[in-house]
Amino acid sequence: MKKVLIIGTGPAGLTAAIYLARANLEPLVVEGYNPGGQLTTTTTVENFPGFPEGIDGSELMQRMRLQAERFGAQFIQGEVTKLGLEASPYQIHLSNGDTMNAVAIIISTGASARLLGIPGEKENMGRGVSTCATCDGFFYRGKRILVVGGGDSAMEEANYLTRFASEVSIVHRREELRASKIMQERARKNPKINWLLNRTPLEVVAENERVSGLRIRDNRTGVEELVETDGIFIAIGHQPNTAFLQGQLPLDEQGYLQVERGSPRTSIPGIFACGDVQDPHYRQAITSAGSGCMAAMDCERFLEGSAYHDWSSN
Repeated sequence: MKKVLIIGTGPAGLTAAIYLARANLEPLVVEGYNPGGQLTTTTTVENFPGFPEGIDGSELMQRMRLQAERFGAQFIQGEVTKLGLEASPYQIHLSNGDTMNAVAIIISTGASARLLGIPGEKENMGRGVSTCATCDGFFYRGKRILVVGGGDSAMEEANYLTRFASEVSIVHRREELRASKIMQERARKNPKINWLLNRTPLEVVAENERVSGLRIRDNRTGVEELVETDGIFIAIGHQPNTAFLQGQLPLDEQGYLQVERGSPRTSIPGIFACGDVQDPHYRQAITSAGSGCMAAMDCERFLEGSAYHDWSSN
């Protein structure tokens, strides 16, 4: 039986692993089949403290993993399909049929950006296709950018990107926007924002391994055209990776794990959540890392007061 098991290896899960390993709690980390989280799709991270020249997203995650391993964290690859949270020690079921027990669990499975599902999109992620304006907007100074989406997130990202881009065009498949009135008004008043409404994205086009355009169809006329651009930001929302919980923990209407305000504690003692899986607002590497630290510290306090204190017999 493990003292603590961490699910997920993004900034939150790896930070939790570092803290718990340094506390001699020997955390076991379950990394999925795409370890590292969303940062592995980012070519250069320039807003994570300590790297003034920037750092490749995959390299940052690898360094954090090595740091956790250095202090004694152990890693196994697999996908958690179900948790048994009826009583402690809790059960963790993996897709290969294995079952493990742990006194405490930290859930840091993150959230996945919703994508359009069109040709060229995934292939050019990090090469001109992005899902995070705060992360990547800086790289588009003086460039032309397309933002795909019609909700509040799209309006917010478009407004933010006008700080850098020479021109931002919003592409939305309907004539009407889903965004709130105030967000629509802010976008419409911004002189740098253009509108391509009632257009359906069909294909991301790239040249020399960089995005060069987006092929779209005018829904009114059926005419297709290629819109030249230097970057495409997909802003149609995120999906928290919580399906495996099967209703065992409270989720909000979007599927994000609910935690006590200002804390990583869930409604079940010994079960903690950190990172994007419980954060629908910030979704930044640094905030995820900070919440991973919080989860580890609260987990350590929980274990100190747990009835399972005689680890040598387990």
